[in-house]
Amino acid sequence: MLQLILLAIVAALALLQLYAVLGRRVGRQPEDRAVRAPDAAPLRRPGVPLTPDASASDEAPEGLAAVRARDPGFEHQVFLSTARTAYRSIVTAYAAGDREVLKPLLTPDVMAAFEAGMAEREAAGRQEGVEVPNPPRSDVEAAEVDGDRVRIVVRFLGELTQTTRASAAAEPHALERRTAELWTFERDLSDREGAWRLAGVDAAEA
Repeated sequence: MLQLILLAIVAALALLQLYAVLGRRVGRQPEDRAVRAPDAAPLRRPGVPLTPDASASDEAPEGLAAVRARDPGFEHQVFLSTARTAYRSIVTAYAAGDREVLKPLLTPDVMAAFEAGMAEREAAGRQEGVEVPNPPRSDVEAAEVDGDRVRIVVRFLGELTQTTRASAAAEPHALERRTAELWTFERDLSDREGAWRLAGVDAAEA
């Protein structure tokens, strides 16, 4: 009997030792102390505009404020984009003698001057072609409002590839040119459907 009791005590001690070894916790356990991460500040990134802020350049050219006062829907950068498209269309159409393209883009006076130049070229048998490989650089030089008439002067710095033929049978001669010109566009505000038209072209310093 005593032997059984001693064996039971030894077994109990062995179990206690085994538990002490297997059940020992190493290091800090999760339930020891609930660790709460400090409230993190919201993630912020510096604001980056999707397009360059043109507000400063909008105010630089004289007269744009007056244009916006008369036409609240006027947007500087949209106008310049339209002007660049018109530049390419007018330059290439004049070289090709395409009067149908030119007529809605020019004022009557400019159309008359262009018509004279195209007629003279055609009478001499000369042929021309122009390519505009890249959109020209464009900047508003000045703007004015005269009654219902709005005029905006745009400086264009462009690169053209001009091909000329003295006659239909002659060899073509290609020339790369850089141009610097002031184009004056105008619009009649009394005509809500009226478009911008080219009203004048002058040479400019590059």
